[in-house]
Amino acid sequence: MPLDIFVDTNKETHMQQIICQLPSECFRGAMTGIEKESLRIRQDGTISHTPHPEILGSALTHPCITTDFSEALLELITPPCTSSNEALAFLTETETFVRQKLPGEYLWSGSMPCFLRGEDDIPIARYGNSNLGRKKTIYRRGLAHRYGKIMQAIAGVHYNYSFPITLFSELQIAEKHNGPLSTYINQKYMDVIRNMQRYGWLNLYLFGASPAICQSFVETKPEKLSRFDNKTYFHPHATSLRMSDIGYTNNNTHRNIKISYDSIEAYIRTLGAVINTPHPAYDGIGKYNADVPQQLNSNVLQIENEYYTTVRPKQIPQDGESHFKALQEKGIRYVEVRSLDINPFSPNGLDQSQLIFMEVFMHYCLLKESPMINHMESKTIKQNLNQVAYEGRNPKLQLQCGNSRIHMQRWGLDIMDEMQNITQTLDAVHDTLRYSRALSEQREKVINPELTPSARILSDMHKHEESFTEFAMRKSIEHHEYYQARKLSERRNKYYESLSQKSYRQQQELERSDTSKQLVDEFLLSSVTT
Repeated sequence: MPLDIFVDTNKETHMQQIICQLPSECFRGAMTGIEKESLRIRQDGTISHTPHPEILGSALTHPCITTDFSEALLELITPPCTSSNEALAFLTETETFVRQKLPGEYLWSGSMPCFLRGEDDIPIARYGNSNLGRKKTIYRRGLAHRYGKIMQAIAGVHYNYSFPITLFSELQIAEKHNGPLSTYINQKYMDVIRNMQRYGWLNLYLFGASPAICQSFVETKPEKLSRFDNKTYFHPHATSLRMSDIGYTNNNTHRNIKISYDSIEAYIRTLGAVINTPHPAYDGIGKYNADVPQQLNSNVLQIENEYYTTVRPKQIPQDGESHFKALQEKGIRYVEVRSLDINPFSPNGLDQSQLIFMEVFMHYCLLKESPMINHMESKTIKQNLNQVAYEGRNPKLQLQCGNSRIHMQRWGLDIMDEMQNITQTLDAVHDTLRYSRALSEQREKVINPELTPSARILSDMHKHEESFTEFAMRKSIEHHEYYQARKLSERRNKYYESLSQKSYRQQQELERSDTSKQLVDEFLLSSVTT
């Protein structure tokens, strides 16, 4: 397969030309954020049925400790941080506080759920009696009806990244783009998102950590999987079953959803149309059951968050504002990458090298040329992602690139060759070698698949003769002991306690302010984005 499909060795690439025109200082000022989900489990390895611990604060209003779909699915959120080091340190301190306030409970170490006794085993998250809190719970009831609770118990890591404004300013000059800077920023973020989709399979290969599942996750053995033992299904070359077609994805009724990533305007228009389109299959769910609201509406998507995708454009909403409305009015603030599994070999669920590589990868997707995605390429992107999810460590795996097939390993190495200019630039700007080292570490995984988390998981399971559940439980206990041994300073402990207390006051204020006690129909209607 000709190498020049990916790297033009005969002339300077567009990326090299652009980097050479940019002053080094413009690469300073990026922001990183992390959102990490984890199931609370009992000491016997089953999902917790206790309410969100009161000592952690209000899940509705706490800025960094909340819940996702389930009352048992914790979500820890860092603020935007000036470095990956800072973000990881904040996550570690938050998790230390949380874990030391969970007597008799652990946090599950994997993305795919623990042993589950069916749908009724998973409690839907509750957020109190305010209209906002009720909306959030009703939305989750709708998800349960549409996709089942078990799929919603999958956990992951979301990586949030924003580039410095000065980088966009200098890029606009280098690319001779005329027009408002805000328009250019939206355009460049959409470029990033399209490239994240094209090359996102590489993240599944490098960081995928779900090659096996507990058999309780599915009713019958999936056709593509084999039995590891009498409790576990797996695929010998899988990287991320979480990101495969049996994992966290919209069901078959959404196969025809077509969202455009040509521009922010096209994205908003096409996603907004889907959000406001009725779906006959969901009419059957109804809006009420014994006077209890069952979904926000019967449209294809209740709200924008229901659209499951590997990467999203995001904006920070104001109080009471939807993410979609914020995006419409203020444009893109940052990119949210949603394809990262929890790494059970790290107490944090991810490590510093991964975060540094992700920063390099984000710059690669920004500086790499990013043509529009047509219908054929959209299908190719989905096929490549699913193939790597199931077969990523198969040395014979070939992926589709344009009209050609290429070995996945070769393509991965080509991409990393192109990244070297970026690592050199970032190393020089920050007076470090950590970017080059992170690239080198990930490159070794492409060369040797046995170094990937997915391979290490299966190797550990074989070595200890464990099921997936037994492996993940062992790691959960190890992580529990790690955090119990950590010491949180009195100042930081008081900081988290004050956040918890403040969050309850904010929730109570919301509930008091809803004096009109709006009719459910009224606030359900107001939740639909136009």
